[in-house]
Parts: sequence; structure tokens; C-alpha cells
Amino acid sequence: MSTEKVLIGVLAGVAAGAILGILFAPAKGSDTRKKISRKSADFTDAIKDKFDDLIETISEKFESVKEDVSEMTDKEHPKTEKV
Repeated sequence: MSTEKVLIGVLAGVAAGAILGILFAPAKGSDTRKKISRKSADFTDAIKDKFDDLIETISEKFESVKEDVSEMTDKEHPKTEKV
């Protein structure tokens, strides 16, 4: 299992636990809705950050592979100069 999947699973579990804790805590309905809204926003921000990190990692790996392929093709087929 990849690290990203584990991290997303942990974040989802923490968010679910926080929401359930808020729902079962004795508080007014309006206070509970505000807390859920704040927790949802925090969770959404965390997911966006993780997604951005994942995209950045994929982009870096893509660029690395692209450079490696370019180097390999240059070694295999050196460019010839026209006279």
C-alpha cells in the first residue's frame, strides 16, 4: 500500500472521528453545525494540500524520466552535423 493512500486513510479516519465526536457531544445544534463546518473546511484544506503534494511528486518524477529518456536517446543516436 502506498504512503499516500495510508495518509489519506488516516486523515479520513481523523475527520470522521472528529465529526462523530462533535455530533455526540452535548451542545446546541447551531454550535454543532459551526464545528462541523470548521472541521470540514480543515479536512478539505488538508486533502487539497496532499493532492498538490502528490501532483508535484508526479511532475518531478515525470520530468526526471523525461530527462533520462532524452539522455538515453542522445547516447544511442547522437545527432549528426550537416557539413
